[in-house]
Amino acid sequence: MEHISKYLTKEIKLSSYDDKLFKSDLMFDDHMLIWFISGETKIIQADATYYFRTGDIFLIPRNQLATIVNYPKNGLPHKTVVMHLSTSRLRAFYDKVEVRRQAVPAQKIFSFNNHPLLESCMTSLIPYFDVKGEFPETIASLKITEAITILREIDRNVDSVLANFDDPGKVDLVDFMQRNFMFNMSMEKLGYLTGRSLSTFNRDFKRIFNVTPQKWLTEKRLELAHYQLAQQKKKPIEVYLEVGFEDLSHFSFAFKKKYGVAPTQVQQV
Repeated sequence: MEHISKYLTKEIKLSSYDDKLFKSDLMFDDHMLIWFISGETKIIQADATYYFRTGDIFLIPRNQLATIVNYPKNGLPHKTVVMHLSTSRLRAFYDKVEVRRQAVPAQKIFSFNNHPLLESCMTSLIPYFDVKGEFPETIASLKITEAITILREIDRNVDSVLANFDDPGKVDLVDFMQRNFMFNMSMEKLGYLTGRSLSTFNRDFKRIFNVTPQKWLTEKRLELAHYQLAQQKKKPIEVYLEVGFEDLSHFSFAFKKKYGVAPTQVQQV
């Protein structure tokens, strides 16, 4: 896979790669504003699946678990402009803006397709990637401020996300794990998202589930895979990425060890 990233600054980049697909399980530390130039992306969250294509613009809030599958399309690479809206940048912005305190929303990806102001803002970044030498931070800062201002004009509900600087609070571990077991995250990140240190996360998990997190996660992912293969008649190539496995061979080995048959044989049994 050939992957190319050009950075204006650490907060603005042009990302491009050309391959069959690229999958990753992610939790972003910053809010991510993304404009699609070409290609296709599938984003899978606990309660929803999204598809984004050429011309789409969307905002992924920070601290959300997601499986992201990127595809080149129609002979063109998967190519996007990505703007990081960092907590420090947003604090500076909202220090000058009066915002009514709102309830923290449920996990949601904001879509801003075909909005002329936002599209113009993102498109205007393209020529900058050909600028030689270090890109002026003052100009990058202006473009990020422009993007935030446009987002607020389009949808004031975005303040409830962008102006929320709290860390995740302690949540019910059973509910969280049942909803998010398919995301391949480190134990440290899972602990953080449940409002726990790593040691507290491991201790609480063992007390509640009576098994280690990794063993429980593998069992849950295999159970979901079996359901999708047997009941939904999906193919192994469609299943293994969505249930949290990194490659097909590892998935096939673990599946056969648990169920005694290869994933390809489930519908034949």
